[in-house]
Amino acid sequence: MARLRLCATVMVAAMLSSACGSNSTPQQGGSAPSVGSSSTGSESGTAGAHRFDGVTLNVAAESDQYAAVMQKLAGDFKAATGATVNVDILGYPEEYSKITADFVGHTANYDLVAMDIVWSGEFAANDYTVDLKPLIDRDAKQINLGDFYDVDWTLGGWKGKQVAFPMAGYAMLLNYNKPAFDAAGLQAPKTMDELKADAQKLTNPAKNVYGITVNGQKGAAGAQDWMTYNSQMGGKLIDADGKPTINSPTNVQNLAFFKSLFQFAPPGAFDYDWNAREQSFKQGIAMMQVGASIARPNYDDPSQSKIVGKVGTTIVPAGKGMQPVTGFEGWGLGINKDSKKQDAAWEYIKWLTSEKVQKKWIELGAGAYIRKSTLRDPELLAKYPWQKMIDQAFQNGNGDFRPRVPQYSQIQDILGTSVNEVLHGTTSAQQALDQAQTQIEPLFK
Repeated sequence: MARLRLCATVMVAAMLSSACGSNSTPQQGGSAPSVGSSSTGSESGTAGAHRFDGVTLNVAAESDQYAAVMQKLAGDFKAATGATVNVDILGYPEEYSKITADFVGHTANYDLVAMDIVWSGEFAANDYTVDLKPLIDRDAKQINLGDFYDVDWTLGGWKGKQVAFPMAGYAMLLNYNKPAFDAAGLQAPKTMDELKADAQKLTNPAKNVYGITVNGQKGAAGAQDWMTYNSQMGGKLIDADGKPTINSPTNVQNLAFFKSLFQFAPPGAFDYDWNAREQSFKQGIAMMQVGASIARPNYDDPSQSKIVGKVGTTIVPAGKGMQPVTGFEGWGLGINKDSKKQDAAWEYIKWLTSEKVQKKWIELGAGAYIRKSTLRDPELLAKYPWQKMIDQAFQNGNGDFRPRVPQYSQIQDILGTSVNEVLHGTTSAQQALDQAQTQIEPLFK
């Protein structure tokens, strides 16, 4: 399959570069040591934690803001357990390439990996990481499973396996410029048609003001942004039988709608990635943005935002007559099947995701939530009142608006080209998705 050829390619590429240092011995084939007995907690998150003096855990993490917080917290984990944590912060394509090469080559350069929700099916199908479900069941009381949202388990969950533990959940939210809305006599939109109408009303190119900002860049950025809008308007890429429905009438209609938003977006938005989209909103150029909740704290940071105190946050509008079902995404933390330090790795997962550490995680700026107790914490709510919207979004979260199937990476590559071609006007939504359907169908045979 193309996926296997991709894995082989990235394996060779990553092996030619120097991977994160590791003091573990590569394990060629066979089964890795099983994770051992449970622990009962420690003062820094889980009291009386096992000691792992002299152990070094190497972690691969994508360069979202939570990764820097993982680095900041490493000293606390060492104080609690004696283990050193090295966090290798990588760009999105680079992390996928390096960890896939590590899995395929059984080199065990990383003991733990941050796993995008959409890699769950692929990693489970290839048996890359430890199935954590038996450990979760064993340590359920210590973990306090009732404090997690149901949708959290889509972070690393696939067909009964839990190949990563929920670490950083994101809700798709609508953020808008309140003074601009007030001046125009507008309320936050409740349907996608209202969103488009508001975007048109707020657009004034003569003043360098645009109603909305959207990702259009060829590749993951454009594909994923369209998937968000498509899901909110009832579109699905995979049907109930697990078959691709890329060119369904609903998807075609939703792609045409997505394109129509760009007439009210800043010039160049056809090639925007996530950072460019964020910047246009934070700089007060675009008046609305649909994006992941991890970015919400940044809008009130004067070192990077010109709209401090001006942002309203609400649930992403749905299609007319539809109930909002919020797109949910983010990262889980998986244990490399080849790691020889699985006991320490599991201890780290429990510690990092514990109630006490999660509050500090937010206070240090991670911006990503997984626990009800964190989102409902009175002190945090007083500082971040928009946490109420994230709480509501998590309760109605859809962890499959980007399908977690093993073929996801290839689907995204194909749609990344298709969506961009439609935005640039080189083909119609119908033609683009017909062609994508033809390319994607063989991946499911």
